Amino acid sequence: MWHLYLPIAGSSINIIFIFTIGLGVGLLSGIFGVGGGFLMTPLLMMLGIPPTVAAASDSNQIVGASTSGTLAHYRMGNVDFKMGLLLLIGGFLGSTTGVQLIKTLRGLGNADFLITISYVLMLGFVGGYMFFESIQGLQKKRAATISVPKKESGYARLMKKLPYQTVFEKSGVEFSIFLPIFLGFFVGVLAAIMGVGGGFIMVPVMVYLLRMPMHVVVGTSLFQILFTCINVTIMQAATNHTVDFMLALLLLLGSTIGAQFGAKISKKLGGDQLKILLAILVLLVMVKMLFSLLLPPDIMLAYKGGH
Repeated sequence: MWHLYLPIAGSSINIIFIFTIGLGVGLLSGIFGVGGGFLMTPLLMMLGIPPTVAAASDSNQIVGASTSGTLAHYRMGNVDFKMGLLLLIGGFLGSTTGVQLIKTLRGLGNADFLITISYVLMLGFVGGYMFFESIQGLQKKRAATISVPKKESGYARLMKKLPYQTVFEKSGVEFSIFLPIFLGFFVGVLAAIMGVGGGFIMVPVMVYLLRMPMHVVVGTSLFQILFTCINVTIMQAATNHTVDFMLALLLLLGSTIGAQFGAKISKKLGGDQLKILLAILVLLVMVKMLFSLLLPPDIMLAYKGGH
């Protein structure tokens, strides 16, 4: 009764279950400032949705979640539009490049494997870095000491040498305009390849490399994710025809509602504890994806391509 056949994905899904997944991922989106694709796409793949369809349809869902989250955080004054626009310039260039890369790889039959292995590598790196960095932050607070790593001071000196330095008043930082453009390009490529808004990478980048305050990071990340994924969704639908409208609609409805509640929860939570929880979540998904690659031989055969 509650099952629906998806023509593009070529499989049947439970409507309530998909809506609930969208609700949960939207909740995380509002709390952490991530698009949720790093969780949604692997979950859809575990349900039997082809990776290319899961990635493209999830980009559509992220549009709804990030729109809802951006509006909520804008009302709280947590969006740095100046930084967000520069990230967007790079994001559009990167997402366009990524979509063309996927088109080429699909012709070679390697797109599904690329998406899966990209998840394993990126989730492992980002999750591990965030976890250990947050643990160190908690230990420093317990010791009631403030220390600046030597590498960070060297990084700061390097950034000051770049041309076109500009002040970002909302975030209280000063950087070359080329830095957020470059980071936006990198995230845009990931958005196209992995069907993510890039928030799970952009959030730690904005915290550790751009040194923006956490509350501004969440709102600005969602703002950048919104427009990057609009571009990705349109290009995936027009170029690769991998967006399943019914699947995307169900995910969008759930995630839009969840993001509103998540933004309210984010006001009450924060700090290193939140980053540790997000890191653990990221690492759990990475382990699951790794097992799907290494254990069942039939899955490896499916990645052979030519279908």
